[in-house]
Amino acid sequence: MSSAARKLATYADVLAAPEHVIAQLIDGELVTQPRPAYPHARASSKLGASLDGPFDDGIDGPGGWVILDEPELHLGPHVLVPDIAGWRRERMPEIPDVAYSELAPDFCCEVLSPSTAHLDRVRKLPLYAEHGVAFVWLVDPAAQTLEVLVLDGAGYRLASTHGKDDVVEAVPFHAVPLDLARLWRR
Repeated sequence: MSSAARKLATYADVLAAPEHVIAQLIDGELVTQPRPAYPHARASSKLGASLDGPFDDGIDGPGGWVILDEPELHLGPHVLVPDIAGWRRERMPEIPDVAYSELAPDFCCEVLSPSTAHLDRVRKLPLYAEHGVAFVWLVDPAAQTLEVLVLDGAGYRLASTHGKDDVVEAVPFHAVPLDLARLWRR
């Protein structure tokens, strides 16, 4: 079948995907991936916990954010599931009682794995930029790195790169130091 005749996937295809996969809709294509391996899950869990207390709950930090793990985002025709997303409270004063958000977040984090790095970098980053996500973090548990990207026009500029056991103050969460070693510890 030619690509012109290809049937575009819909949200119904996302809903029909098996429960044990993460289903996303990108440029009319259903993209599925298995649940992440433990190093990926560990990095994502520890990072989410590190951001939640000071930035969402305001415990030992400034508050002012809504931080969610794996929220479903409907950005135009695309359905994306970042590992972590955050909205400034002035844009999302309270968490709505919905299954997905059409409000683009201010921050997204993708935890890279060999099977998802291309998708996250090449296909999802431009969509985040198109929808005005101001900050994206790319966390690579295998390389033990954090790349901090800042929206600059139509694309992202690399603001900083950190690794291993660095303690960082990275935008937009620079008010509280983040110990990267916690993300990689096994």
